[in-house]
Amino acid sequence: MNKMKPKECQNIEYKKVWQDEFLKWICGFANAQGAVLYIGVDDDHEVVGLDNVERLLEDIPNERATLNDIDRDAIEYFLRKGIESDRIPEDQRNASTKDVLTSLHLIDDAGHLKNAALLLFGKDPLKFCSSVRFKIGRFGIDEADLLIQDVIEGNIIQMADRVMEVLRAKYLVSPVRFEGMQRYEELEVPKAALREILYNAITHKDYTGPDIQMHVYNDHVEIWNEGELPEGYSAEVLYGKHSSKPRNRNIADTMFKAGFIDTWGRGYSKIYDGFKAAGLPMPTVESHCGGTLVSFQRGFDVVSGRRFVPSSGEIVVSDVSSLSVAHLSQRQLKICKLIKNDMHISVQQMSVVLSVVPRTIWRDLAALQKMGVLVREGNTSAGRWVLLADVK
Repeated sequence: MNKMKPKECQNIEYKKVWQDEFLKWICGFANAQGAVLYIGVDDDHEVVGLDNVERLLEDIPNERATLNDIDRDAIEYFLRKGIESDRIPEDQRNASTKDVLTSLHLIDDAGHLKNAALLLFGKDPLKFCSSVRFKIGRFGIDEADLLIQDVIEGNIIQMADRVMEVLRAKYLVSPVRFEGMQRYEELEVPKAALREILYNAITHKDYTGPDIQMHVYNDHVEIWNEGELPEGYSAEVLYGKHSSKPRNRNIADTMFKAGFIDTWGRGYSKIYDGFKAAGLPMPTVESHCGGTLVSFQRGFDVVSGRRFVPSSGEIVVSDVSSLSVAHLSQRQLKICKLIKNDMHISVQQMSVVLSVVPRTIWRDLAALQKMGVLVREGNTSAGRWVLLADVK
């Protein structure tokens, strides 16, 4: 067992376990000359450690915070989602902020907000916790080849929505297809399963550690959050029948009542079902570098032109290098040249240049994507077109 070297004095205190009354000591230290308070060290200066330290950091009241630090819009968002999922009664729709937080056990007996309340509903959670961020990076051949990046901040109850918006807008492919008169832009990976992965990372993160990190590569995606899998848990266990062991119980309970997660350990079963229906390989999950790493195959490789066929799950390779102008109409060829000059060109701009209605452009784009000539990375308003064939 390790032993602390500094001796207890006016500016150093050692305590074996946490007690809320220590908050008064901390305030006194702050108003005086400052001090250091070690928790998990006994009177003999032996390091005895703390059980459930993540839970403790959730439950410790934050005396600096008041209800003014809580975002009412986030509270209303939570209530709306909870009512829609039948986990919150309809008559609670207009419940006060204090009543909502009290019912979620996010206010202690003395009326102080717990840290979990600020993580979930805070106007500016970074004011109280430095690792409430979700970082997204688009990489090329390796981690050294960073192309673009985004940092999502704010309360964690709405974080998954914000991450999904950015992924659809800038990072993932939404191939265009038509069924009769209806145009569809479906995300390359199953949305419900992707949201489940995001909620897992956000809910079970150790918020004393680094930010959540999402690496988007040409052919796959990796999501890492601080905090390893529970002891004895592996991908095989998670995809099978297992009990739920949340790291942050207050956060997990709130996410459950919002309808975002399950309390019966069925999250990875939903991920399995979603990826299976899409014909994609199952995501892998493992403890990695002190955290949990989830990796999954993209539905489209934007460099090679490989895509997965949902009916079989097999990889189909579009040999774009063998395509000739004979495969393309004159208008399709002109569309490719416009995209080659400006990958961010809009459908409206192309329709003006080519003197046709936007719907005609959309049909040509859908055909070009089906042939493997190009792919859309991001959404209609903020994405870009990527040519997979060198059309001259």
